[in-house]
Amino acid sequence: MAHLSARTDAAYQNDYHHKLRGRLWDALDDTKYDQRHDDGQPPGFAYSNPFPPHDMEAGDDRKLLVASPEEELLAHVAADLLEEPELNIGEMPFRVDDVTSLSPDVGEPGTRGTIETGTGLLVRIPPWRCDEYGIDHPGGDTAVFWRPEHSMEPLRRQLEDNLDQKHDRFAHDYLPGPSDVDGDLFDGYELLKTFAIPVTVTEGQEMTYVLSKWQFEYTVRDDHHRRHLNLALDCGLGERNSLGLGFVNLKEAN
Repeated sequence: MAHLSARTDAAYQNDYHHKLRGRLWDALDDTKYDQRHDDGQPPGFAYSNPFPPHDMEAGDDRKLLVASPEEELLAHVAADLLEEPELNIGEMPFRVDDVTSLSPDVGEPGTRGTIETGTGLLVRIPPWRCDEYGIDHPGGDTAVFWRPEHSMEPLRRQLEDNLDQKHDRFAHDYLPGPSDVDGDLFDGYELLKTFAIPVTVTEGQEMTYVLSKWQFEYTVRDDHHRRHLNLALDCGLGERNSLGLGFVNLKEAN
């Protein structure tokens, strides 16, 4: 967790994604993680928005969470933020005052709790799966943004498939991934809202994404399920995690 202070009065910018992504990749420049930039694979980190997300006055405190299954990657980011404490996220100028470590864990088997999306979740249905899900496709190669009228099944399966990719990349090969085990990832899915925002995906290219926010209920079945849920906390859920989408956090764990 990066502890930030605002250097000047500033309006909160909801379109922070591209600028913050650039700063984090800069922190990984000349490390072994730099080659993941734009390789089309899950980057192995996710991050929150600067929060709380309100307009700020000089000296106001904000926080920023960066998560990863790889401690060395987080160490590079933390070291860079401390060495270069000016953090300019678009028109929001911050100073990094401190960096502290957190170890979120969904808990041992039997633990019940809630994971909530801290940033918007992006789930797209590829055109070749639309028939399978009973979704009308407008034609062409464009993926369809998940919306509530598409039902829960496409969302469940796309989330699981996406987490499979992250498991393949960041877990040991001999361990079963989310789709290799019986049981769903979550017990309950509570949709909080859907919304559309413009996102700068690359310099000079802006796209409008349809995103959603959720609370996911879970009961940890066994150590494999625990690993899958913790991987979601470390890597984010859904797509475009390197843009800060799909960052999730624990709401409670009883």
